[in-house]
Amino acid sequence: MPKFAANLTMLFTEAPFLDRFALAAKAGFEGVEYLFPYDFAKEVLRTELNRHGLTQVLHNLPAGNWAAGERGIAILPDRTDEFRRGVTAAIDYATTLGCNKINCLSGIAPAGVPDELLRTTFVANLRYAATELGKHGIRLLIEPINHFDIPGFYLNTPDQAASIIAEVSSDNLFIQYDLYHQQRTEGELIGTFKKHQAQIAHVQLADNPGRNEPGTGEIAYPFVFNALDALGYDGWIGCEYKPRTTTAAGLGWFAAAGRHAEGAAILNIRS
Repeated sequence: MPKFAANLTMLFTEAPFLDRFALAAKAGFEGVEYLFPYDFAKEVLRTELNRHGLTQVLHNLPAGNWAAGERGIAILPDRTDEFRRGVTAAIDYATTLGCNKINCLSGIAPAGVPDELLRTTFVANLRYAATELGKHGIRLLIEPINHFDIPGFYLNTPDQAASIIAEVSSDNLFIQYDLYHQQRTEGELIGTFKKHQAQIAHVQLADNPGRNEPGTGEIAYPFVFNALDALGYDGWIGCEYKPRTTTAAGLGWFAAAGRHAEGAAILNIRS
């Protein structure tokens, strides 16, 4: 059965951020993730996790000026010092929060910079981050994101991510596989998962169109959950979606997911 983590950046936004931990636990989530922890003291976040018995599953490296539209700095040749400072900050938070996975957003490709330079910069930054995080038992992830939601985002597909991982040549670099982004970019959700399963360390979900909760769009999530079970995926699935109304009103899918397990046995998808 999948383990679901509430993404507190997108769920329970009816409440202030620090109140969302309690709401996630009350709803039945055992893990949480969110984009960034850096606006809060790490001790405050640790207290909320402990108080509600939650696991901190994932957060991102600092990604530049988010409010101004930046979506990562890892490909930017003139921001490598800032990137390395971000790695230090991320480790500081992750070790306090007991978080063993950190995602790196590649960033939006700037006009006029050769792709070769962007890739070289990305590879060098990932090699550095993978090494530093590995010293603390923290996995580094990279996430392909569809080009509709973030035009110009550098990393778009799992194939591209796998190519970059091969060039970095580290045993501490993995793929964050977001089912919503994969659906928008290429589809083939389960076939692509199978192809890259050895490199996938985290899964996220939302339905399409709309990026709302499962059951509101075209993705057959009961099948997907059973398929992931049948393939032996035992990691977390981050619930990174925009509730259509309130978070609580849209959690019917979550209750139903707990009853899906017997269906997994009838799927023959390992071959």
